[in-house]
Amino acid sequence: MTSQDTLEACKRAAGEAAAQYVRDGQVVGLGTGSTARHLILAIGRRCQAGLRIQGVPTSRDTAALARQVGIPLVETEDSWGIDVTIDGADQVDPQFNLIKGGGGALLKEKIVAAAARQLVIMVDYTKRVPVLGNPFPLPVEVVPFGWGSTARQIEAMGIKPVLRERSGKIFITEAGHYILDLHVDRIPDPADLERRLNEIPGVVETGLFIGRTDVLIVGTPQGVEVQEARRH
Repeated sequence: MTSQDTLEACKRAAGEAAAQYVRDGQVVGLGTGSTARHLILAIGRRCQAGLRIQGVPTSRDTAALARQVGIPLVETEDSWGIDVTIDGADQVDPQFNLIKGGGGALLKEKIVAAAARQLVIMVDYTKRVPVLGNPFPLPVEVVPFGWGSTARQIEAMGIKPVLRERSGKIFITEAGHYILDLHVDRIPDPADLERRLNEIPGVVETGLFIGRTDVLIVGTPQGVEVQEARRH
């Protein structure tokens, strides 16, 4: 088994373990990304076996896959009472703070996470880090209008922002915004950085998810580890 095969097996194990947190009759926030794909496939199998839920997708890709495997979706965006949101992460520190947004869905992911009574995060073991930061950039979603000025204000904080591009074109989120990827060596105080970034006009949302994770599921080559957050 190659290292890539091992990694994929860890993602699958984490996604399938996370699917067990879904109960009959619930409204479930469905994350976006490679591990979330395994989650959705696992929930789809449970739906085909009789599980009755409604899903709230965090991206068009997630919505398309959920429909494909038979997960009914909440069609209104009026007001959700989400029982549990299950999503992946790009990095997670020992306090369960996260960097998310590598796939560009961070705004919808944070809205759906904030609306949930419980947030379950599932990752493979490579996503655990002692402190958030490089080599993974911190995504920040910004309004296109004056984005260069927004970037300059971030630069004034001593952080290098890079406008995200795909195939030589500016990457545009589903909400019509741009993403600045911030290259930060270490983020020892994620809550402080999130606060300072959110104070900059033009910043819509950051990829820092602070104090939101209730359960962390980690797929490792030795098996699945489950940790619950300690609430003070």
